Amino acid sequence: MRILWVCLFFINAAYANSLPEPIDGAFNSFKAHYQSQWGQVAQCRDPEQNQFRVCSPRLRNEGNAPFIMHHGMKTAKVAVLFHGLSDSPFYMRAIATKLFEEGLNVIVPLTPGHGLREADEAMEDSDMPQTWRQYADSIVQIATQLGDEVYLGGFSAGAAIATDYYLRQPEQVDGLFLFSAALALSDYAESMAKIWGTKWIARLLDGEYQATGPNPHKYPSVSGYAGLQLMSIIKDIRNRLENGQQIDVPVFAAHSQADLTTPIHGVEELLRHTEQRHTLFLVAEEYDLCHADLPLNFRSIADMHFKKNAVTKLEKCTIPQANPLFRQMTDMLTTFIKID
Repeated sequence: MRILWVCLFFINAAYANSLPEPIDGAFNSFKAHYQSQWGQVAQCRDPEQNQFRVCSPRLRNEGNAPFIMHHGMKTAKVAVLFHGLSDSPFYMRAIATKLFEEGLNVIVPLTPGHGLREADEAMEDSDMPQTWRQYADSIVQIATQLGDEVYLGGFSAGAAIATDYYLRQPEQVDGLFLFSAALALSDYAESMAKIWGTKWIARLLDGEYQATGPNPHKYPSVSGYAGLQLMSIIKDIRNRLENGQQIDVPVFAAHSQADLTTPIHGVEELLRHTEQRHTLFLVAEEYDLCHADLPLNFRSIADMHFKKNAVTKLEKCTIPQANPLFRQMTDMLTTFIKID
């Protein structure tokens, strides 16, 4: 009888060790991260299968909520996708879904100051780059609980945050996914950033920052002050590369040649410092694809519920459009993941 009990003990122990690693701790850490920022979190009204979302009365709506797409266990690879300046996790949903379908757990966090009903105070943060860096540090620590290999990426400013994190802590990252990466800004924006005191002038010109507009998932304008703070991170990235630091992980980048907001030469320069394999998916200039539209597919546009009747001035890129090559872009992303 005693021999049988010992055998059962070792069988149970071996079975327990073979079970998938639980990920409840990651969910708790994710929730606690936002509770510390907002003071109050709430259960999301419309739960979705295989998603863990964090909602709050402080959010504009639940479409702005940070979320984790998960397989109920720790996976071989986990992706973290940071959204861009003035938008929200909604903008990364279509790409996150594709990565999830390929077997990855995916974290899409909410950058401090974004997705809120009231954003003026957060958009005047005097130490915004450090705030973003601390946020990235916290999210990557959560990611390590969800996957053995961590892939960082994002859209626009989110791609810059991911690249900046890699250059600060390269041992923590196994690959980069960069969509419309803000590694260079328009000539005007870069010139303004060189003028002493411009940040504080921009802060005054921003006035009372408005969070409500025709797009439920994006602020109606980009804070000039936040844009100049982003330029500080871009300069830090350039300095590290110019001083000899290299990108020693695989890189997937996608960019529109018609992008005037974040010119493609920033990505091309980064890739010249990349020692591992890399893929650059280009949307040709003839498609005239706007900067903010690259991560959006046709379902994104349908789910966005953009209020066209609230737009009084129809300038180029005012009304969101789907990336006509979204499927081809994500197919290439899938191939990139499978090769690694």
